[in-house]
Amino acid sequence: MFFARVLAIAVASIAICSPVLAEWPERPVRMVVASAPGGGTDTVARVLADYLSRALGKQFYVENHPGAGNVLGSDLVARAAPDGYTLLMTASSLAIAHVMYKKLPFDARRDFSPITRVVALPNLLVVGASQPYRTVGDYLAAAKARPGALTYGSAGIGTAPHMAMELLKVMAGIDVTHVPYTGVAPALLDIIGGRITGMQVNYLSGKPQIDSGALRALAVSSAARASMAPDLPTIAESGVPGFEAIQWFGLLAPAGTPVEIVQKLHDATVSGLATPDMRERFAAEGAEPVGDTPAEFASLISAEMDKWTEVAKAAGMKAE
Repeated sequence: MFFARVLAIAVASIAICSPVLAEWPERPVRMVVASAPGGGTDTVARVLADYLSRALGKQFYVENHPGAGNVLGSDLVARAAPDGYTLLMTASSLAIAHVMYKKLPFDARRDFSPITRVVALPNLLVVGASQPYRTVGDYLAAAKARPGALTYGSAGIGTAPHMAMELLKVMAGIDVTHVPYTGVAPALLDIIGGRITGMQVNYLSGKPQIDSGALRALAVSSAARASMAPDLPTIAESGVPGFEAIQWFGLLAPAGTPVEIVQKLHDATVSGLATPDMRERFAAEGAEPVGDTPAEFASLISAEMDKWTEVAKAAGMKAE
């Protein structure tokens, strides 16, 4: 299978000659999202697709392919022709998938051409408003006093918020019980209803319930305080030095996509991220534009894969 994929990439790359590169894109470009409509990845993809459609003169459209913890859609892009007409908008779960599955159909380091990280956003450590915890210190003290009694939700096993809580467990030396859900919304409803204690959730998903008073935010998961909530302390400064768990959303193409196309996509995306309109749209979602280079994005993916491998080992997690 690997050699067949390499051959397909080579043939497609030869077929794309310089005149075609100069004219790319000549037809609509598909941007695959490996999760259902309405989530953070989908939101970022649609904002960017709208901008690229205007900037590059051809339609960029979002196509959702959810399933198997984002594996199905990611594999679709890994297998696609490297001609610039199929892209992947991925979440940071791409760097976690290898921890959860023994036999992935793709290799995140080998089978994609990173273009740029589009936005990054921290998690918020939240609890239900009826819970007595007002600080991270309160939460950690309760977890240590009653091992396993506190519960936390996630959008599913292996998602970024799940792994962020496993990192907190390892670094803080606490035992809290994971309750996986099929999405963020049902987990938040159970926190509000008092059926579970809390979770880490991105700003986009948690803000409405925090604003309404149904959830209480204790801290942010970034290394430094976040611009969208400057008065909220970090987990690191609240008793867990060195803690950092950032969610990100980035744009990739299949491995072997011509460098010229990757660069053209990178430059257009970074230009878009600098516009007041896009910065305001992402800021409203609690996300900060990034726009790093393809090489920097590739290095991040590799470093994150190593990081979450170590977290999984320390937490005793087993791939399925």
